[in-house]
Amino acid sequence: MPENGAADARPGNLPPETRSFVGRPHELARLGALLDPARGHERLVTLVGTGGVGKTRLALRAARRARHRYPDGVWFVELSPLQGRGLVGFAVMEALRLADQSTSPVTEVLAEWLADKEALIVLDSCEHVLPDCAGLVRVLLPAAPGLRFLATTREHLGVPSEHRLEVAPLPVRDSTDAAPPRQGTGDALDLFAQRAGDACPGFVLDEATTGTVAAVCRRLDGIPLAIELAAARLCELSLAALDERLGERLPSPLDLLTAGPGEGPLRHRTLRTAIGWSHELCAPLERLLWARLSVFSGGFDLSAVEDVCSGGPLPAERTAALLERLVEQSIVRRHPADGGTGGSGARERFHLLDSVREFGGDWLRALGEERTLRLRHLDHYRHLARRGCTEWNTGRQVLWCERMIAEHANLRAAIDCALSERDGATALRTAADIGFLWRHCGYLRDAQHCLDQVLTVDPEPGPDLVRALWTRAAVALLQGDLDSAERWAAVCTAASEEQRDPVAVVAAAYVTGGHLLLRGRLVEALAVLREADTLPVRDDWLGSAQLQVRLALSLGHLLLGDSVRARAVADEVREESVRHGESWAGAFADCFVAQADLAEGDCAAAVRNARTAVVGHSALNSTLGVALTLDVLASAVVESGDGHRAACLLAIGQRLWERLGSAQMHSPDLMAARRDRERLVRRRIGEQAYAKAYAKGLAMSYERGIAYAVEDVPCP
Repeated sequence: MPENGAADARPGNLPPETRSFVGRPHELARLGALLDPARGHERLVTLVGTGGVGKTRLALRAARRARHRYPDGVWFVELSPLQGRGLVGFAVMEALRLADQSTSPVTEVLAEWLADKEALIVLDSCEHVLPDCAGLVRVLLPAAPGLRFLATTREHLGVPSEHRLEVAPLPVRDSTDAAPPRQGTGDALDLFAQRAGDACPGFVLDEATTGTVAAVCRRLDGIPLAIELAAARLCELSLAALDERLGERLPSPLDLLTAGPGEGPLRHRTLRTAIGWSHELCAPLERLLWARLSVFSGGFDLSAVEDVCSGGPLPAERTAALLERLVEQSIVRRHPADGGTGGSGARERFHLLDSVREFGGDWLRALGEERTLRLRHLDHYRHLARRGCTEWNTGRQVLWCERMIAEHANLRAAIDCALSERDGATALRTAADIGFLWRHCGYLRDAQHCLDQVLTVDPEPGPDLVRALWTRAAVALLQGDLDSAERWAAVCTAASEEQRDPVAVVAAAYVTGGHLLLRGRLVEALAVLREADTLPVRDDWLGSAQLQVRLALSLGHLLLGDSVRARAVADEVREESVRHGESWAGAFADCFVAQADLAEGDCAAAVRNARTAVVGHSALNSTLGVALTLDVLASAVVESGDGHRAACLLAIGQRLWERLGSAQMHSPDLMAARRDRERLVRRRIGEQAYAKAYAKGLAMSYERGIAYAVEDVPCP
């Protein structure tokens, strides 16, 4: 079954395996049949089992093996960071990279986009959002015949068509059958041996250790997470001492069988007891840090831990060493850096597994610190977002974008906390800052959602309100919701004038002229945009808005056929972009310069500038910018004589426009230009060749499509 090679070029977002996979041959064979569209008829397969039993690892391994069967991708949706209702659809959209521009209900957008797709969606950790998961599945399965779901959960979803597969703990083979790990059967002893070897490189599973390892694994009911936590202790306990300590702490089978009805499934109690035993072995400050870490959603980095979790008996200068101790004990998991820093270099990130986080959260509540830590978490992330807005129009822009993507779950949790505290000023400031950053980093739906909540409660006038109103109108522009854009632009203009900040007034011209531009009222749009004062460009969010006013003016000139003026304005933006070190506006300026090149017959320059724009947009997660530029690049390529590449590029762009939900932002001028490009390419190479090249472009993953656009490689 392909796990690399051609399958890697398919769409999808499966995370890499960071630890070796042990066992489960029968479950994988069964899942291989269930997830094969040609053999299995079940379209919702649910892996059900206790916490820590390995459902996620099994689902990922099975999904990775099935990738080649789904031309439209296998998509992993992590649900554990979600803290409120109604967010499952948002999480699915984010996983699919549906940077949706429309304002239709999320389920409608997903149903429409998936209607003709052959895809597999993995919903991971459904238990705390079961009703939302079940509701989404019930809507999407009938709407998308080629769609399948693989879910992991402690409880089944309750959907009639659901096929449940129980995930049991790993078997514990008899100690007399033991063999070294590489010759083992893939059971609990093999897992213990591999993880113990990670903790203590000298450990081996042999005749001298097998009996004790088997006893330990039996005590832990073969639950993988419990085994991994125990194995990690071999760096400080001997194997015999480990067995003895577990025997002292874990309840007997009789205790489990006579447990009260509120204590949960027996295996879940075993896991919690094993986690509790690991908790007992921690030093007091390690326990305190563990509890406080539970406040994070998704991952976290050391700077956040120092800021949010220190205090009282836990000084900030001790957190790094304590965090490393928790990593050594497999309580905290380390994974490769996945975000920028807002400073310099990449930040190493960490996370807690769900069961471990839940245990820490229980302790945090028992300590009476939950609200205190939630507010510290809010303060950290709202200050982070404020710095991001302050430094957005600088050379730190790409780093801030990466940071916003990495911290998306924590930012969402911070907004939820701000709203729940009913502090209007804090909620407005938080939503204004995070909403602005989300708008520029591809999270339009989230930006709209949080801003709508704070703008419906009569917020106080001031700079925060201006930023929130500007962002709400700017979000509507990218969504192609021109009626909303017009309404919010009017309110933003009034608020800006009330503040008497000349730069804010200039910024408001973007949202006013922008909706006129997209409606096709080009002369009116240019009048508004030309009247905006040309003031020194700032380094903060307002500086970015100033540049966007000039970008809109350049686009207006292009749509009116005036490439000379369009180039002059775009070049001004490029110069300012270089001066400030920013990339967002600069990438759009590169795109518009490429259009001017094309209008003036310089195809080589058009290709070169369009490719530069694609690189810039992709670095900032700007699906819209990439899609817009690919349309231009396709025109430049076909005019250069390569119609097959142009058809492939149009297909790659079309997939992105579909994900955006509103073709060319509903601009009649941009939609007409796209149709003209398609007709030109069809005429140049013929319908049959066009269809063949177009199909190849549609089959590319996002990453492969970007690489193809910017490199001189043949169409696969």
